[in-house]
Amino acid sequence: MGHLDHAALGWLTPALSYVMACIGAALGLRCTVRALAATGRSRRNWLVTAASAIGTGIWTMHFVAMLGFSVAGTDIRYDVPLTLLSLLVAMLVVCAGVFAVGYGRDRGRALLLGGLTTGLGVASMHYLGMAAVRLHGDVTYDPVLVGLSVLIAVVAATAALWAALNIKSPVAVTLASLIMGAAVSSMHYTGMFAVSVRVTPSGEALPGATAMQFIFPLAVGLGSYLFLTSAFVALSPTAGEREATASAQRPVGTPAHQRP
Repeated sequence: MGHLDHAALGWLTPALSYVMACIGAALGLRCTVRALAATGRSRRNWLVTAASAIGTGIWTMHFVAMLGFSVAGTDIRYDVPLTLLSLLVAMLVVCAGVFAVGYGRDRGRALLLGGLTTGLGVASMHYLGMAAVRLHGDVTYDPVLVGLSVLIAVVAATAALWAALNIKSPVAVTLASLIMGAAVSSMHYTGMFAVSVRVTPSGEALPGATAMQFIFPLAVGLGSYLFLTSAFVALSPTAGEREATASAQRPVGTPAHQRP
């Protein structure tokens, strides 16, 4: 068995991946809160932004953590199409879960369905990302730890959607995001501890791209997207703030039906 190191770069990758998960969760929650207070096209746009933020945060968390993954006795490469597919899966399943909550009439049923869909999607993203790993050897998984990682993903996703429905204040959203970030990181490392590798030494070149050639630039790009979107959401007025501004601009004594 090859020795696996999940933090070859020290605490840098676990800490940075946790930060990315928290940023994605916080941004997704704020966008969902905005969506639930909006209607029509505005609600749809906020939900899409929420889904892209959460999906991007989870995917970036996973692959930033993978920058610190190494196996003694073999190099590691990544299959580019499969890696991109894992990103697409993360986006689509989170979008499905967020829209189920955003438009569901029965909030309880929507929460359960959205949490299950999103959790299974997050787990699929993780294991698709692992399927993209190319190395000299055979990769096997402990089924008990795999099952535990999927359970953590479903519980974390359900908790995230519940928070989106019930948590409104910025302080509460921040606390929820820290907890969600820890849950997503726990899911990732539980899945990683399920991995075993039997190394088969070989001089053949591995197919695919190295982490620094592909994963790192993509993670930096998606991380930049999260930071820029966070700034946009922070500066964008809420529905209450827009209403307060409109009321302040309305002449005194103007009837409500004559609002500008």
